[in-house]
Amino acid sequence: MTQPYVKQTIENQVAYIEFFHPAHNSLPGDILANLATTITNAGTNDAIKVVVIKSGGDRTFCAGASFKELIHINDAETGKLFFSGFANVINAMRKCPKFIIGRVQGKTVGGGVGLAAATDYCMATKFASIKLSELNIGIGPFVVGPAIERKIGLSGLSQIAIDANSFYPPEWAMQKGLFMKVLETTDALDEAVKTFAEHLCTYNPEAMKNMKTMFWKGTEHWDDLLTQRAETSGKLVLSEFTKKTLKGFK
Repeated sequence: MTQPYVKQTIENQVAYIEFFHPAHNSLPGDILANLATTITNAGTNDAIKVVVIKSGGDRTFCAGASFKELIHINDAETGKLFFSGFANVINAMRKCPKFIIGRVQGKTVGGGVGLAAATDYCMATKFASIKLSELNIGIGPFVVGPAIERKIGLSGLSQIAIDANSFYPPEWAMQKGLFMKVLETTDALDEAVKTFAEHLCTYNPEAMKNMKTMFWKGTEHWDDLLTQRAETSGKLVLSEFTKKTLKGFK
């Protein structure tokens, strides 16, 4: 696989939404926009009862923001627009009336941790270490922070956000409530996700819709909040510190 994509397949009333990028499943603006639209459309498709979010490849779930795009941001409005891509995906997941299951097969960084946190139930493999590396490049996990804090608490968020150099093992993420299960292999993960998602399809869709509304109570202001956070990140990415750091990744 060499070309980026977002694709959806439906099997036994489960929508599998898969994204891929050859740069360790990083997330440029077009992939983020496609993801948000695909998730929103799945929420209104009567042929779908449950959604699974997954990525292509074997050992990396998501490397977070695309450094290639970050390097070329030269004004605050473009920066806000880029980070709003993450806000739009998280809000699409939040508003989707169907349960979203996360399938995390490998390491995940930055915005990828936010995606995992925005799912309603997330499973992973023993290779799925997590890291919030934003502080390393002079920004912070501002947009994805609310989703992560909602899952692992302010203490957990502050720990991994400040310790921006460290990968935290999937067992830590499970103890904190980000992952519900940690499996030995990707095959075992796929089987567990498929079995769980298809079993959910036997439940009353209206009950699941109302449960999701209950679980996300108190996040109704996130449209505005995450837009404000995107603006903050968009300004910070223009800082001399961040520009100099990003040049080192060229």
